[in-house]
Order: sequence, then structure tokens, then C-alpha cells
Amino acid sequence: MRRIAWLSALVVVAAAGAIAYLIGAPYQGFQGETFLVFGRGTGAIEMGRELAQAGVIRSPWEFWMERALHAGARLQAGEYRFHQPATPGDVFRRIARGDVYYVEFTVDEGANMFDIAQGLETLGVMPAADFLRAASDTKPIRDIDPWAKSLEGYLFPSTYRLDHSTTPAQLCREMTDQFRKQWHKLAAGRQTRVHDIITLASMVEKETGLPAERPLVAGVFLNRLKKGMRMECDPTTVYAALLDNRYRDVIHKSDLASQNPYNTYQHAGLPPGPIANPGAQSIQAALSPAATDYLYFVAKPEGGGHNFSTTLASHEKATREYRKKARKAG
Repeated sequence: MRRIAWLSALVVVAAAGAIAYLIGAPYQGFQGETFLVFGRGTGAIEMGRELAQAGVIRSPWEFWMERALHAGARLQAGEYRFHQPATPGDVFRRIARGDVYYVEFTVDEGANMFDIAQGLETLGVMPAADFLRAASDTKPIRDIDPWAKSLEGYLFPSTYRLDHSTTPAQLCREMTDQFRKQWHKLAAGRQTRVHDIITLASMVEKETGLPAERPLVAGVFLNRLKKGMRMECDPTTVYAALLDNRYRDVIHKSDLASQNPYNTYQHAGLPPGPIANPGAQSIQAALSPAATDYLYFVAKPEGGGHNFSTTLASHEKATREYRKKARKAG
């Protein structure tokens, strides 16, 4: 009897040791990396099964045992990335603290929807075509801009957290929601047509990166509007070429002659809509443009801003100086 008792105790100790080893030993039953998404309300039983099926742990009971040992822990929903061997305890603690997977995607001020789409595709988040399709649906901003041609101008520049479950429509909604927050701050109490302000702001954003110049550039464009002059804004010509799928990194004479409505060398007034997504400073400049007599501006030959002019003669002189400097540099 003593021998049987001793053997039974040995078996128990051995089993306990084996369990402790399995629970404490790192494991990886998959190649490369794997992703699992646990929706809200997913319990430990289902999580354990999915983790085992994916090869993150050896068996569901390893996770269930961790759950029994940490009954008070709250398991967090979300997407999780597994890319290296881990113990069941490590896996459990990650899910308990909500160490979810995400990538950060930054939309720069002045980026247009084509830039954003390409950036998303390069990052591997979603195909560019899928994002552009979602950005063509104006429903998210129709109430504040019923004249919008797309979501261009309303995809607010900021940093966004994305995971594999993020859809193009969800991302567009998040970007336009961020625009709304910023717009309500900047335009509080103003009665103004958001379509025209954001269109002007997008032109300002593309013309200068200097905060001090933005109100001046906005003032120039408004002065030209009042006098019935064409905007002759190069970035609108670029955008027209992008819409026509023929932009090749430089502006050609054929681009300047294009009859696309966005080409302000051929059409008077503002373009039909924004040509990029402006930041807060450019929106503020469009809301509060500088009171100025300037009608023209061109980049300074030495760089670092623009020369502003009130007459065509002075503008042409500044343009010749810029081109002369550019030829020497080239």
C-alpha cells in the first residue's frame, strides 16, 4: 500500500511538473506572424479555442487555466498580433491589459485623397482603389457641404490608429469627424459657406508652408476673385491632371491648357471644390485673410517664402528673377 501511495504521489508530482512546464514554456505553432480579432463579449472559452487553433498556444486548457488563476482579470476585445514564441501566461496578460495591434497612419497637411490612398496601400492597410471609392461618397459631410464632389478637403490631417478590421468607410468617417471638431472650433459663431472656405484653404495650403504667409496668400486669391481675375493657381492644375489620371510630376503646357473645371488657368473663380486637405492654420487663414492690395506672388529666388506684388510689372520682374535663379541651380 505504501508503494502504491508513493507511486500515486509520484504520478501527481510528475503531472503537476509537466503542467507547470507546459504552461511556463514559450510556444509558437505558426509561421511568421498571425492576427486574431476578439469581438466584444468573447469569453475565455472561445478565446482559448481560437488561440489554440491559430497555434499561439498548445491547447485551450492552458488559457482556461490562466483564466482560473486570474478570475478577476478583464479580457479585452480587439485585434492582437502574435509574432514570436510566448507562454500562455504572456498571452493571457497581453489580452487582459488590452495590448491590441494597430498601426499609426499620419495624414500630412496638404495631402490629397490620392496621396492618402497611396500611403494606405504602401502601409499594407487597404488597397488605394478601395479608399478612393469610399472617399467619393460624400454622405459623411453632405449636411455641412451639400456641394461637395468628394470628401477631398474634409479628410482632416492628423494621425490615425488603424488595424486590419478598419474599413475605408470607417477611416473616412473618422477623418471627417475630426474635421468637424476642428471646423466647429475655428468657425464658431460664423455664418459662412464651408465649401468655399475649405476650397480656398486647400489652395492656400498647397501654395505655402509658411504660417505667416497663409493669410497673405488667402488675401491675394480673394482680391483676384473680386476683380474677376483667374486664380492661375498651379496646384489646381496639378489636381486637374490627377483627376484626369495624367499627372507626371511636372506641369506641362497641355496641363495648363486643360479644360478640366479644376484648372484655374482656364476657368475663372474658385475650382469646383477643395484640391487637398488643409490643416487648421490654412483654414484659419481662409476665414481671416489678410487685408492687402497684393494680386500676385511668386517664390523667392533664394527660397524661404514668396515675393508679393501689387502690379503685373513687379510680378513679372520677380518671376524673371526666380526663373534665372532656377536655371542656374539646374
